Amino acid sequence: MIAALQAMQGRFAVGYVLNVIDVDQHPQLEAIWGDKVPVLLDAGVEICHYFLDVERLAQHLMNRA
Repeated sequence: MIAALQAMQGRFAVGYVLNVIDVDQHPQLEAIWGDKVPVLLDAGVEICHYFLDVERLAQHLMNRA
């Protein structure tokens, strides 16, 4: 998912910055997201998990603009 997100930077009018967190290193996050890794969040809001959902990401970014 990270590589796909990096490849898409600049594709949308609203940009984004990736902040990669190893859930396995944070017990609280592992308890919440462990079964959905990888998961893509924006300010705590889940956009997608397991794989990059490009349509959902685009919709989310458009709603942020």
